[in-house]
Amino acid sequence: MTANHLLRELAPISAGGWRLLDQEARQRLTVALGARKVVDFSGPRGWEHSAMSLGRTDELPLNDGLVVAQRRVLPLVEVRADFTVSRRELEAYDRGAAYTDLDSLNEAALRIASAENVAVLHGWEAASIHGVTQATPHEPIPRVEDFVDYPKRVAKAVTVLLQAGIGEPFGLVLGPGHYNAVMESTERGGYLLAEHLQRILHGPIVWAPGVRGAIVMSLRGGDFLFESGQDLSIGYSHHDADTVHLYLEESFSFQVATPEAAVHLRNRGEE
Repeated sequence: MTANHLLRELAPISAGGWRLLDQEARQRLTVALGARKVVDFSGPRGWEHSAMSLGRTDELPLNDGLVVAQRRVLPLVEVRADFTVSRRELEAYDRGAAYTDLDSLNEAALRIASAENVAVLHGWEAASIHGVTQATPHEPIPRVEDFVDYPKRVAKAVTVLLQAGIGEPFGLVLGPGHYNAVMESTERGGYLLAEHLQRILHGPIVWAPGVRGAIVMSLRGGDFLFESGQDLSIGYSHHDADTVHLYLEESFSFQVATPEAAVHLRNRGEE
């Protein structure tokens, strides 16, 4: 979905070139936007949408006997990741080249996806976003380096959630290093560690760049609320004889509705 402020019509890029860029961005972002896989996504509501309703009010000083209250809202934050594309590469694509160098776009997609994951899962103070690991009242569960012991810690986290009245299914969100280790590990008897974890969770294991440690979260719905204004889109900045300057952009906010619906598996030595 393209908004007018993205100025795409001014870029020296063919319709086919735009399809290529959008497809590449979509593929990269779908993989990297791990936080979206474990929260409730609402929107997109458009670039003009400015704030998320919190459903609460603050009383204001009375005036002439009136009762006055101001609604609380959480402003959306705009996030942008710049990247470039070679005009020669775009021209080669239009001629039928089998390969197009889009490394800058791929790096920007990973950067902006990681920023969104961190905001949702660990918070973003400057944007007034209180993340999942900040909100949870449960004590973090320390993680040791032996990934074979991971099921014990995940099972403990699941037990904590069940005792708090939080229902299944659950998801396990992991940063890239932990994800690789879990997926590559086997337990005694040759069983895959990932399969054991999924049986405990009754839910998925999610790759999320930017995550610190691991987080076990309820996927029952209604606990973690992500509101999208403009969903991630490619916009045009400017160009010269050799390079087109573009960017990925989104606006969003996030709130935790049920703080007790997640448990953080913290790294050793992490505050």
